[in-house]
Amino acid sequence: MSGPRPETGAPGGFRLPPSSRITRTRDIRALLRKGGRKKTSHLDVFFLSSGRREPRLGLVVPKHGRRIVERNRLKRRLREVGRRDVLPGLRGEGVGADVLVRARREAYAAGYEELRRELVEVTKELCSRLSSWR
Repeated sequence: MSGPRPETGAPGGFRLPPSSRITRTRDIRALLRKGGRKKTSHLDVFFLSSGRREPRLGLVVPKHGRRIVERNRLKRRLREVGRRDVLPGLRGEGVGADVLVRARREAYAAGYEELRRELVEVTKELCSRLSSWR
């Protein structure tokens, strides 16, 4: 049942497309250095207008002394929120921005819905900010 995966993600769109990911170190450093920052109780969210049509998402999940299983679970949760809520929200508003989510130590104790709520609220605020800058 294994075969090549399409560039746009698995059938049904259950993957974050490669074109929507921030993976280069220089892009991440630029976001950390030049981007705006919004803190929540579990996350630090950095954003920067990219001049691209499509928004992109990056994740930074430090170890914070946790086991790899816990770290991977947190990454999967954040990636899913980004894929289902953050990127479509930015696309819907016509905002081409790079968004970097850095998990804080407290994020390991948060559930999916709590992380989702925080990230969606920050995204809505981000959309209104970037829309007003145009």
